Amino acid sequence: MRSKATHAQCQVTISDCEKVDMSCVPVLAILGSTGCGKSRLAIELACKFFGEIISADSMQVYKGLDIVTAKVTKEEQAKAAHHMLDIVDPLNPSYTVVQFRDAAIPIINDLLARRKLPIIVGGTNYYIESILWEVLMNDSRIGKDDDDRLDENVSRTKRMKIELDRSMTKDNQELYEELVKVDPEMAKRFHPNNRRKIIRSLEVFEQHGVKHSELLKAQRIAGGSGLGGPLRYRNAILLWINCDMKVLEDRLERRVDDMVETGLVQELLDFHRRYNKQRIKSNTSVDYTKGIFQSIGFKEFHDYLVLPEEEKGGKKGQELLQRGIDDLKMVTKRYAKKQKKWVMNRLLRRSDRQVPPIYVLDSTDVNQWDSCVYEPAVAIIEAVLRGEKPEQKPLNESIENKKFSDSSNEERHFCDICDRIFIGEFQWNIHLKSTKHKRIEKRKKKLEAQN
Repeated sequence: MRSKATHAQCQVTISDCEKVDMSCVPVLAILGSTGCGKSRLAIELACKFFGEIISADSMQVYKGLDIVTAKVTKEEQAKAAHHMLDIVDPLNPSYTVVQFRDAAIPIINDLLARRKLPIIVGGTNYYIESILWEVLMNDSRIGKDDDDRLDENVSRTKRMKIELDRSMTKDNQELYEELVKVDPEMAKRFHPNNRRKIIRSLEVFEQHGVKHSELLKAQRIAGGSGLGGPLRYRNAILLWINCDMKVLEDRLERRVDDMVETGLVQELLDFHRRYNKQRIKSNTSVDYTKGIFQSIGFKEFHDYLVLPEEEKGGKKGQELLQRGIDDLKMVTKRYAKKQKKWVMNRLLRRSDRQVPPIYVLDSTDVNQWDSCVYEPAVAIIEAVLRGEKPEQKPLNESIENKKFSDSSNEERHFCDICDRIFIGEFQWNIHLKSTKHKRIEKRKKKLEAQN
């Protein structure tokens, strides 16, 4: 194992790298599921290559609450400069991904100008997307999947008002007809009952004064895709730390136990008391869809946190506490799977999107960390710094089963035989081959012959 180095010592190690041309310094992003070792690798590489770390974690921007957000320790932060940590009051629920992007990009540009390696690392993947890809819609949800609701810390006042007005006054068909008038091209891509996406396209038109379909076209013309614009940094490289899921799940269970032992529950209790003082003053109810409360941990322990003090140590309190711990383990493992799925679907299986080279590293066996994670990562970066192609082949050069369809460009099909609507060629072709469709078609033909 390498000896631990201080931040000051780390700053001189770059001179030890042979034939390094810092004019070729890339933008490095480290991806991976929670618990796979992203922060460890980021610190090690920052020490090796005179780099600085940009945290891309929507919960770690909040001050304090270090345990529940799994923040790197003060000792770890001392080994390399960290940015975008502890910058927002946890009682402020309005911090957005746009604010994060606008603060992080100048930091990265400054590092590049000074020939220092920017290392983006964190578990909030759409934060990373907001940095690496340009967007034409300055929207609080840039880079997010339509179905990604793990972190909704967005500025949503106007949007919620629009949604509330529509949900109270218009049904699905009325909303769809409104979209047909405003943006007929976009309407062709949605099922009339897909209320959320229809409202989303209407919002884009109202907020930007431009059709949603036109913005998507502009993104593609600029070299982007339906997911966003072109790459912001052409020399970006991605390191994806992967881990056997069963091993990772066991690791995450132990991590939760360690968090509890180091004071997780007390940290939650202390913040909950502080929050409630402000909430009572403002006469508002607990909202787990905003700010720090979206962090995995608060919702799971809610029943225990609101229990009267005298009951917390009793049987009911201990049962609720254990249930919170069990739930925390469950949602953490679920989140890890979702993070892996995100990399596959939004990066590896996209043929229509500009994606930097992705190099996979295996952290399944922590005893083999140096040979399987650290050393391959160093070899990749050193090759890039020399202006050479790394020996390791990027995973996205050979990935099979690419996802060639783009949901933002799919059109709907209507089956007049079954009187049903299908979105995209994939669903449409499956339906045409289905036994049910063929049965109804055969029955209708038989009736027509009889008449």
